[in-house]
Amino acid sequence: MQNWLFDIRSRTFFLFFVCFLVLLYFALSKSMLSYDTGFETALSKVVGHYPVDITMDVFTELGWVLYPIFVSIILFIIKKTRRLGLVLLLSLLVGSMAVAYVRCYTGYEKPALEYLGAHLPIKSGADVGVPCNIEGTFPAGATMRTTMFAFVVGYALSKRFPRGCYLLWLYPAVVSISRLYLLEEYPMTVIAGVVTGILIADIVSKKLKLELIFEQSKT
Repeated sequence: MQNWLFDIRSRTFFLFFVCFLVLLYFALSKSMLSYDTGFETALSKVVGHYPVDITMDVFTELGWVLYPIFVSIILFIIKKTRRLGLVLLLSLLVGSMAVAYVRCYTGYEKPALEYLGAHLPIKSGADVGVPCNIEGTFPAGATMRTTMFAFVVGYALSKRFPRGCYLLWLYPAVVSISRLYLLEEYPMTVIAGVVTGILIADIVSKKLKLELIFEQSKT
């Protein structure tokens, strides 16, 4: 069970990388933009149900950048989980910087439709900004970060909870769905966020030898 994380690199890493390149091409060519905008236009017509709107707003707030970073810092401070915290923190930092520049490079701006549903009275701070004058959304930052969290922490829990660890993937799933519902992302940018999160988390996990956490737990 423990080897599932590293099987991605040895067996399907190339496939994920190719998927990212294909998505990058779509973003640069804007060839999928009409489908993305069509999806968001259809989705904008179903908002306005207060309980659903508030639930989606709560879910999207859970994807704020400081929450996974805060958890990773706590894990890093604790001696037994220091390597896990370091891998998660470095993945989040590298991913956030990479996404910021890719957003500028692709120029794939966020949906222009105005969300007319209910909003939470308290909002979290701003997300990681981009070093340019566009509000880029490719790849989806919240999806990327929550995917990294599920990927790295899920692996760490895979030995003790071989089946339950997969429940962590509900985290990126509900955050991504909420971002679509709130008209903050496109379907393609969400998919790109998943692919990017897995690629970067896998690379950092291999470089920092995340598998050593199981050896440390025996000592």
